[in-house]
Amino acid sequence: MSDDALLEKLRGLVGRPSGPPFQAWDAVNQPMIRHWCDAVGDTNPIYTDLAAAAASVHGEIVAPPTMLQAWTMKGLVPPEGDGGGAQAELMGLLDSAGFTSVVATNCDQEYMRYLHIGDELTAESVIEDVSPEKKTGLGVGHFVTTRTDFKDQSGDVVGSMRFRILKFKPPEKKQEKAPRPTPPRNQDNAFFWEGVDRGELLIQKCSSCGQLRHPPRPMCPNCQSLEWETVQSSGKGEVFSFIIPHYPQVPFFEYPYVVAVIALEEGTRLISNVVDIDPGDVTVGMPVEVKFVQVDPELTLPLFAPA
Repeated sequence: MSDDALLEKLRGLVGRPSGPPFQAWDAVNQPMIRHWCDAVGDTNPIYTDLAAAAASVHGEIVAPPTMLQAWTMKGLVPPEGDGGGAQAELMGLLDSAGFTSVVATNCDQEYMRYLHIGDELTAESVIEDVSPEKKTGLGVGHFVTTRTDFKDQSGDVVGSMRFRILKFKPPEKKQEKAPRPTPPRNQDNAFFWEGVDRGELLIQKCSSCGQLRHPPRPMCPNCQSLEWETVQSSGKGEVFSFIIPHYPQVPFFEYPYVVAVIALEEGTRLISNVVDIDPGDVTVGMPVEVKFVQVDPELTLPLFAPA
């Protein structure tokens, strides 16, 4: 539906009752007035003190004018059968056009007389105005104004309220990929990550017995020597084993992906990811070679691609 056609339909509802009239469940009463005054900190004695109210121009207890809407509010759970009318139709049109979010923007009330204990109110609402599409900080949308007249038991208007909302299209949320966790660097493995930063795949080698080991650690598991050096791997090897994780998913990986144990041709193994291939095509024994990939500005990783 075009913007003009939508606006025409929306404005066709202007002047129609937003819903059926609603009669307040309770007459104006002292307990509710007292609760209201306690909640908002209103200490005017004409609302709660019989003697002060009797001595005033009113001659009796009156309700704070700002309570006008409170008397006809329907509570957290609307009564059965409540709904329908132009308001529901208007909201349905806006929702179907993508204006699914709502925020109240302003409320203006006008008071014709003070309410007295025992007054019974009825609220009658109409759709008063629907704006053309507006661009706001929240998004594009339409301002909808509803006017409610509050009538007493004699049918006289005692107050009115204009309530305006903005029905708008929520902006599209950009899903920013979470940064990949940075592997810890410590005294034992600093040489390995410094080599990766240079584009080198280094393997720790025992200076005493010559055995290669990975991951890096301070002592040779073969001869218990604490002396070691490094050799540079060719970066070539094969997939020794692999898995394709599915659940639980974490935000910094794109699924599906492959976690593999890579057997380097020098004889050591390390865990990495296999990239540049459909995960379903990865096989055990497949030749691979290292590929240094900068996964974010602060992190380069040795990943493996088909050789």
